Amino acid sequence: MKKQTLLDFIRPFPAKPKRASSLWSFGSMKTLLSALFLCLVISMTAQEKRYAMYAVGFYNLENLFDTCHDEGKRDYDFLPTGSYKWNGLKYSHKLHNMARVLSEMATDRLPKGCAAIGVSEVENARALTDLCSQPALAERGMRFIHREGVDSRGVDCGLLYNPSLFEADTTRTMLYPYEDADTTFKTRGFLTVFGKIAGDDVCIIVTHLPSRLRPGDAKRVAGAEQITAIMNKIREEEPGMKFIVMGDMNDDPTDRSMTEGLRGKEKIDDVGEGDMFNPWISILKSGTGTLRYDGQWNLFDQILVSPEFLNYNGKRDFTTLKYFKQQIFRRDYLFQTEGKYKGNPKRTHAGGQWLDGFSDHLPTVIYLVKEAQ
Repeated sequence: MKKQTLLDFIRPFPAKPKRASSLWSFGSMKTLLSALFLCLVISMTAQEKRYAMYAVGFYNLENLFDTCHDEGKRDYDFLPTGSYKWNGLKYSHKLHNMARVLSEMATDRLPKGCAAIGVSEVENARALTDLCSQPALAERGMRFIHREGVDSRGVDCGLLYNPSLFEADTTRTMLYPYEDADTTFKTRGFLTVFGKIAGDDVCIIVTHLPSRLRPGDAKRVAGAEQITAIMNKIREEEPGMKFIVMGDMNDDPTDRSMTEGLRGKEKIDDVGEGDMFNPWISILKSGTGTLRYDGQWNLFDQILVSPEFLNYNGKRDFTTLKYFKQQIFRRDYLFQTEGKYKGNPKRTHAGGQWLDGFSDHLPTVIYLVKEAQ
């Protein structure tokens, strides 16, 4: 059937109605207006597009340890006999607090929360199993992906995901080791997970780059360069793969590891082949961040996306999954409300005391959008 246009509605009416037919002209005008209105409705309905939004987050859990010793790991502080007197009560509170935050991330816009959340500073699969068993996460059927790393303290990265929103290919999960000439230096690797969001192939890399305890940034720059090499290797085998790199970078988005090692760019139109878009540069410049030290905000918790997620030159093409916006997740309960550290993220411990808090970091979220089918 031929599609009707505005002209199809207009043609039956004479351009110059006779003066003697004034009543007919008035009726014709009403008919014309009705036809135009109907056409407008039809046109708007035909052009109306529906969109689906998805969220991906990251959260440094700040020492999510169980109460048992792992052979070969320096987890002694987090034992019942350790410096933190880490017992079942404290562990259960920590699990509850972490689950509360993770379950609320992105719910400002999406009732189901995040499709996937990268986490760092978690001891092992047992701790992640206990975490996903918390009611706030269990009711969504949250699952996790984890690979045991070589970090001497025993902290790893993991990925929590909602299987109804992120279709994980667990057979392809791998942990690329951090490679360093110094064989005595052992740290977290790069957890690499493949899957689908809204039918689009996505590769998520979760990392926790070396801390600032050592002078200089060479270790973090090297780690960022290794992530870039991993992505380039995958691109050779799977052109067009969409990458999300997230983690506690232990550097700000304006530091060398991020701008050179990961080739992060502040503006979308400056992102070229092999670059990454870093939406957190502008956030840091606005004067806020995800952790606070000596009264100054840093933004170590970052999520970067590859060019395949971007709309260039102001386009709004969401026929495939595209980046939409970013967010530092904030709730009043996440902050210290009094004392020396008022305004800082509320930690589990501070000053040798158990605060029953959350983390010294705030979570971050990015939102992705695709046209609904």
